[in-house]
Formats: sequence, structure tokens, C-alpha cells
Amino acid sequence: MLSREQLSVTDELTARLERGRASYGRQFGVAPDDAEARLGELVGSRMAHEAVLAAGGVWGRGPLSTRDRSVAVVAALVAVGGAQARLRAHLGLALDNGVTRNELEELVTLLAVYVGYPRASVAMESLRALLAERPPAQTPTA
Repeated sequence: MLSREQLSVTDELTARLERGRASYGRQFGVAPDDAEARLGELVGSRMAHEAVLAAGGVWGRGPLSTRDRSVAVVAALVAVGGAQARLRAHLGLALDNGVTRNELEELVTLLAVYVGYPRASVAMESLRALLAERPPAQTPTA
């Protein structure tokens, strides 16, 4: 029989998995129950499971909104560079989480000063390509 402490840890892990799967489900545009498998196709099942647990620990809880978290993640991905596929996915997620087209363009422009023009220009190309694929109704501008 599990102790209360063990049950609490088990409950927290279950909640983290649910939050992580929901987060990746939104990112991939799939049902939460399919998200871990979809990520596993890209990075393998073990890494996917760890990523889902990690995402569940930081997305959907605490004082930051999903919108704020999206801005932070986009800024981090632009700063590190070389992660265009992840950046593109998070740019889409940022739009879904209420960050506007104008805000994303301004963010990337601001980052050019801090992370360098080459990284920011690649990010802007990714953003522009994504926006060109989305109908204007799906890319708020205000």
C-alpha cells in the first residue's frame, strides 16, 4: 500500500503528464492523448516522455499566462538560434495563445539588438512564412 506522500507524488506526476500532453497537443494540433506519440516520432519515446513531463511542470500552472510563457519561449528560441522547427511551432503556439502578429514582429525586431541580426532575421523569415500560411483571421494584429 502506498503512503500519502507516495500518492501525492503519483498524483503530481499524473497531473504533469496531463498538462504536458495538453501542451504538446496544442503545439502539434493533435489530441492530448496522441501528443506524446507524435513527439516520439520526432525524438524517440524516452525523450518524448521526459519532454512531456518537463512541459507539464512548466506549462499551465503558476502565475504566468500561456501567452507570457509563449513570449518567453519564442525569445529563448530566437536567442539560441538553430532551432527553426521548434521556433516555428512555438510561433504558431504564441499566436494561438493570444500573442499578435504585430507583437511577434516587434519582439523579433527587439531581439535583433540583443541576440544579433543573423538570428533575428532567420526568426523573422520563419515568422513571415508562418503568417503567410495562416488566414488573416487566425493572426490577430492588434
